[in-house]
Amino acid sequence: SGLGESDIDHLNRAWHRLDGWPDSVEGLTRLKRKFILATLSNGNVALMVNMAKYAGLPWDVILGAEVAHAYKPQPEAYDRSAALLDLKPEQCMMVAAHNGDLVAARSRGFRTAFVSRPLEHGPNKSRDLKAEHDFDVIAGDFIDLATKLGC
Repeated sequence: SGLGESDIDHLNRAWHRLDGWPDSVEGLTRLKRKFILATLSNGNVALMVNMAKYAGLPWDVILGAEVAHAYKPQPEAYDRSAALLDLKPEQCMMVAAHNGDLVAARSRGFRTAFVSRPLEHGPNKSRDLKAEHDFDVIAGDFIDLATKLGC
């Protein structure tokens, strides 16, 4: 017998129930004391809200493709996200474990921080293992980033 509809729905929504990285809640909570925290994701808003609730991620706002009407690395994704927060690009910092996202954000005037996540795509990952550019901050995790940014 096959899976029932509720079982299939449960499997399809696995992304909504991902645990955060062990340093995420502590590091983001420290950063939130000093900065506006927003996620800029190509995932849909419902997914990001569910992930945040499940993992306890303390975002101030969830931004992304649905809100900006553009996907990273399109320039409009960064430009519109900063504008929605009434910020200039140079007042924003893109934090990511993906060199390409950071290069695109920097090209729009954002400051950049690379956070290492060597196992993000599994043990055989071959890209984004380290910062490949001269980003403003390079951190081992969000706790390290918070420390480096004075939080």
